[in-house]
Amino acid sequence: MVNEDRTAVARQAAEAGAAVAVERFRTEIDVEQKEGKTDVVTQADRDAQVAVIDAIREPYPEDAIVGEEEDELKVIPDSGAAWVIDPIDGTNNYVRGTRVWGTAVASVRDEEPLAGATHFPALDDVYWTDGEQTYRNGDPVTVSTTDDPEAGVVAPTLWWDFDARDQYGRACQAIVDRFGDLRRVGCAQAALAGVADGSLDGVVTNLRANPWDTVAGVAMIRAAGGTVTDLDGERWRHDSVGLVASNGHVHETMLDAAQEIGRIE
Repeated sequence: MVNEDRTAVARQAAEAGAAVAVERFRTEIDVEQKEGKTDVVTQADRDAQVAVIDAIREPYPEDAIVGEEEDELKVIPDSGAAWVIDPIDGTNNYVRGTRVWGTAVASVRDEEPLAGATHFPALDDVYWTDGEQTYRNGDPVTVSTTDDPEAGVVAPTLWWDFDARDQYGRACQAIVDRFGDLRRVGCAQAALAGVADGSLDGVVTNLRANPWDTVAGVAMIRAAGGTVTDLDGERWRHDSVGLVASNGHVHETMLDAAQEIGRIE
């Protein structure tokens, strides 16, 4: 029952944030740069985060909240219950009018995910997991059965800034050398959801990911039968260096590709 409650709240909170964000999608909004020219934020991000937090605080007023915007925690606590939220994952897509963006919410305890949800309102898709099964729009989904890398489709994820474009180039080269095709999604949670539902066979980065970009999607992949590790093939954690996610069947080839990109601490 506890996990069912947290799954329900994750879904409600993701829906609340997405409802705020979609109202302003493809409208005139002010865009601010954060640390880079493609690292942007809008007032819609901030307002959507408030809606997500309000939906969580009512049933769980004492839980920690880890979030991308404003003054929320930036690191998942070592112990206790916490929520990891991203009001608009894929903000660069959002501000350009591209539909691939969403609101992600994950419930964790003692650093381990219990439940997660990501709402992609412009795509009319909602994903969630209770830790045992992953669903898209209410229907159970599983990872793909592709076992031939040359038939596989893989996405490089997160963003290599201008001082790391050599790694971005190596990531793309490593993928196209080994796999049938490459997708650049522009939204980490959408890419991870794609592995969970089988529309992608893998996702890779050598970067240390932010928890709000990854935790909900990683939980979905694992519950859908997939594999998520760090660059060394060890079980991925929210503070791991690198993220290699796959359907499991092509994971060794995914690791080869990841290691070719190079390690960044």
